[in-house]
This record gives sequence, structure tokens and C-alpha cells, in this order.
Amino acid sequence: MIQFSNSAFSLCKARFQAYPNFIQAIREDNEAILAWPVLVPETAIATWNLYYFCPEHGVRLNWDRQSPDAHCCPVDGKIWRGEPWDGAWWRGLNGLNAKACYQLGLLWQLTGDAEYLGKVREILLGYAKYYPDYEVHGGIPCNGPGKANAQTLCEANCHLDFALGYDFIRDALSQEEQRYIEQRLLREGADFLIAHRARQLHNHEVKISATVGVIGLILGDTDYLEFAVNSEYGLRYQLEHGLLEEGLWFEGSVHYHFYALQGFCAFEKLARGTRWSLLPLPGYQKMLNFPLDLLLPDGTFPPINDCITGQQVLTHSHIYEFFYGEYGKPRYGAVLNTIYQKQPRNNLDALLYGASVLPDVTPVLVPVDTTHAPGAGLSVLRQPGSDQALLLKHSPFGGEHDHHDRLGIILFNQGHHWLPDLGTTGYGAPAHYQYYKNSATHNTLSIGRTNQLPAVPLVINWQQEPAYSWLQAEVSWSGALVQLDSHYPPAVDTEIWQGVVFRRNILWLAGMAVDVVEVENPHQQALDFTLHVDASLAKCPPGEACQWPNQGVDAYFHSVSCRPLNGLMPLNFHHEDKQLPLWLASEKETSLYTALAPANPATRDISYLVVRSNQARCRLATLYDLSGRNSISLTDVEWQPESVVLHINHGGARQVITLPWNKGIPQIIN
Repeated sequence: MIQFSNSAFSLCKARFQAYPNFIQAIREDNEAILAWPVLVPETAIATWNLYYFCPEHGVRLNWDRQSPDAHCCPVDGKIWRGEPWDGAWWRGLNGLNAKACYQLGLLWQLTGDAEYLGKVREILLGYAKYYPDYEVHGGIPCNGPGKANAQTLCEANCHLDFALGYDFIRDALSQEEQRYIEQRLLREGADFLIAHRARQLHNHEVKISATVGVIGLILGDTDYLEFAVNSEYGLRYQLEHGLLEEGLWFEGSVHYHFYALQGFCAFEKLARGTRWSLLPLPGYQKMLNFPLDLLLPDGTFPPINDCITGQQVLTHSHIYEFFYGEYGKPRYGAVLNTIYQKQPRNNLDALLYGASVLPDVTPVLVPVDTTHAPGAGLSVLRQPGSDQALLLKHSPFGGEHDHHDRLGIILFNQGHHWLPDLGTTGYGAPAHYQYYKNSATHNTLSIGRTNQLPAVPLVINWQQEPAYSWLQAEVSWSGALVQLDSHYPPAVDTEIWQGVVFRRNILWLAGMAVDVVEVENPHQQALDFTLHVDASLAKCPPGEACQWPNQGVDAYFHSVSCRPLNGLMPLNFHHEDKQLPLWLASEKETSLYTALAPANPATRDISYLVVRSNQARCRLATLYDLSGRNSISLTDVEWQPESVVLHINHGGARQVITLPWNKGIPQIIN
């Protein structure tokens, strides 16, 4: 066995003995495989697991081993039949078979129970029988093809578990069985992955390289290892070129940051202590540290870019157990202690790779101070002693898994995501591309209801003082589009964005936030400044119902009404017993649309505010009362050539705030 030395695995066995119910839990987790005869697809019938979503609610369907052609929505019980769900069901089966190889192979090593050995042996021999003749197929956007599955990434994920399961049972197989599995499954798989690994920075290429490297370590094949680690776009290249300055994975999604790190981790579990390991490099610790700086007051990660609901939760014990065991950093121990406040420490990674004990004293994990990361392009403004936080996304375009929301914001207060980022749903669900990824469904700018083009914002000014934080950022769409060393769909609607400049200025004070926006709109297109609020709009001047297009992203909007926004308008949102008063102000007359559209999951609606203008220059100001006492109000706004002056009633006291349009320092007079 390559994964563990005899002494290391003896320690693992002792740990498992301390959790006698855990082996039973693993068995139950594999019941769909143990309780039924082994089923291996004879042809390349499997497609993509992200097709296995309800197209109406955007939630994952209930996978049932007994139901390969009828797929149930957990929301309303509706049954979906045919493609793409049938092919996705087979992808689910492939995943369960592969996982069983790893987990039941481990149980064979722990218990010596021949039932586990028999299942793993039968699964591996079954795939070895059919795998070489599977037809290459795919068609998944921005992804290479697969054989057992429909994309190269899924192929890598399955082969990783096939290889680890084989390593567990290899010594119990005959030499003929070993050769059969190695040649017809593991080597066939590794060669396919090598042929289809793309020349790009991407989390997929990390996973693909990691699997080729693991197969190389198990089979003792240095050619596989050299390709996996040291070739262009291999693991070393990805680690050294794929991180933004502070350590965020370039795709800009916290979920895909950890997904890439998971791939590196899978390789290092076998490579540590060998000349192939990258553990001495600084990249891993940067990747482990930076996401923790982004944690919101509720302990979740901001679900920016592609993040399916649930993926923003801190559940990454499978990563931090291994790296805490390797590096021993107290902060990684704090992550684990935080996770284990809600669950016992009896998972596979803790028992196989974790440190014997975790630190007794746990540092505070959720940051209380502001995080400003200009390289990663994320700023999280916080107020010590409160649960208030505002995130501004000024990150460089991150490719396929990015969303079209440069200079978008998230607002958290009173334990609630008032201005959320909706993340996304399963990529096979229509709403992924039609709704969730769009500029019009983020707290940012859209032109003509089209999506922002790839761009790299600039931080114009950053000031952090004891009394306030002040952030000025700009994104300009002019000249050639941003090029990235990663594949992504071609941009559309390029002409409409040429020459547009979007500036956002955020003043962050105790109990209050001011958001001042300026848009240069040279073609005088219909520009929309959007805010969506996860609450009910309780106070708003009356509007008139209006027709709204029933196509594209707009098909998801309903209950639309319009009223003029000329000067200053108070609004008030309610969520349960909490409220968010805000004031909108426009330099010139614009139109304010209110609407409802889906939350995530799409089982309920959230409120939308859309300020529309076709002016060559549009200036807006928004003030948020975060006090929770409805004690702050905006009474007047002066639009001056070089600044905007806000007159505020702050608990009965008058306050005047002057904010410059260009780089400068706020003036606050109490």
C-alpha cells in the first residue's frame, strides 16, 4: 500500500477503534452499492452530474438507485424523465462506484471483511472490462470530453478514487487481476487525462494533474509524475501562476479556491516526503489563509461567482485536517475547532491524516477588522463590535466561473444578508446562465440589460481611519478585452459597453454606509443600477405597473412597477423583525423600477430596485441606516462639480458629509 506506511496505518487503525460506530457509518454511506449487485455501465451512457437539477426550482434532484429513469424534485415531488436527467443519473452511479472503491477498500484494510474486498474487486474489474471501449463524449461548455463520464474533470475525480481503492486491495489480487486493472483502467485513464488536460490555468487542470500524479505514485511511473507536477500547466505551474497576490485562486470563487486546493491536497496525501511534493512552497499556506480573511459575520464565505447554495459554508475539514497535520498552524486548528462545534471529529480525514490533538485555545476565526486585498480585488469593510459587513468586489476577471458583476456589493447586518450575492445553481439548470450569472441579478451596473464585459477594476483610493473607511474604485470598458490564460465563453454585446466607465465610492461609518456611484455612458444606452434586497419593501412612493420583457434574464422578473426618481427617495425594507431603511438620491431625473425575482434556491422571491437612466453621465447616492434603530436619515443632497454633499440627520444631530468625485478624502462635519 502506497498511501500509508505500516506504522502510519497502525495509528489509523487505533484511531478508528476509538470510534467504533464510524465504520458502520461508512458502510451505511455506501449502502446504495453494498445492498445491490454491482452495476457498471457497459457503454458511455453517463453525462454530467450538474444536469441533475430541477429546472424549475434549481435544486438537486433526489438520486435513487432504484430509479434510473424517474427523477424526483425534493421541493414538490415532480418527476422528471428522459435526458439530461437519465445520463446524469448514470454519472451519479459512476461517482458512487468510485467512492465505494476508496471507502470500502479502506474498510477492507481496517476490518479484513471479505465483503468489502469483493465489492471493490468486482467494481474495478467491471470498469477495466468496459473502460477502453467507452466512446469519448462531452459537449459540456468550457470542458474537455470524458469516457466513463462527459467531461475530463469527472473522469479525473472517478479515477482518483479508483486508484486509491486499487491501492488498498492490490496485494489481495492475483497478478493477472493487477495487470488487468492497471492496464485497462488506471493507465487507460491516466493516458486519457494526459491527452485531454487543457493548456490553461483552471481548477480542472489541478484535479486532472493530481489524479495523474496519484496514479503515477501508485504505479511507480515517473513519466506520469513528471507530467503531473513539472510540465507546463502541471501542479507546480498552477500553484505558482494561479494565485492572485494575497493568495486567492484566480477564478475568484471561494468555492473553486477550495476545490483547486482539494486537488492539490489529494496529491500531497501520497506525495509528501517524496521529491514530487510541493509542500515546501509558500502557495498552499497562502491558499489556506486568505479565504479566512473573507469570512462574513455569520461565519460563512461570500458566495461570489459560481457558488451553489451550501458551498459557502465552512465545512472544509477534509482540507484543514491534512494541512494542520503538516504545518501545525494555530489558525488551521481554529478552523477545525469551529467546524467541530457542530459535529464530532470523526471524519475520514481526521482519522487518517489529522493531528492527534487540536489546540486547546482557539483564536477568533471570524475577522473583526476590515480586509482590503487590492491584488485579489476584494474588500470586506467591517465594524468592530458589530456584525456589520460590506463587501465590494473589484477583482480582475476570473474566467469561466466568474460572474458579470465588477464593483458589485454584498451587505450584511443584524444577522441577515440584506444585499446578498445569490451565487448560482447547478450548471445544467437553465437559470444558471439565464439568471444567476448576469449583471442584472447582482448589486451592480448593467447596460441595456446586457452583461458586463471582462475587465480589471482599479482601486483609485483607499483610506482607513479610526472613524471611517473610504474606498474608491473604477472599472472602464475601452479598447481590447481582458485576456486570461484560461478558457471562457466569448464575450457578446461588446459594442454597447465600449467607453463606459463605472465608478463606485463607499464610505463606511459606524451604523451607516454611503454608496456613491458615477457612470459615464457615452452612447446614452439604457443603464441600470441594480440593488436586490432579501426583504419585503414596506415603504416606497406609489408606482405604476408596467410591462417588462419576457425574455432572457427579464423573464424571471415579475410584479414590476415604475415611478420617477427625481432627487431624494426614502425606502424601507423589512425582514422578520428587522428593518433596513435606505435613501436613494439621483442627480438628474431617472426612473426607479421595483420588482420581484427568484432568490436561491428559486423557491421564493427577493425584492429588486432598478434605477434606469440614459443620460451621458449618471450620478446616484445611496445611504443605508445600519443602526437597527431607524435613527439615521438623509435630508438633502447637493450635487457639485467636484463633490457630492450629503446632509444627514443622525439621531437628532446634523451631520454633513462631502465626498469627492475624483481621488480625495471625505470631509465629515458633525
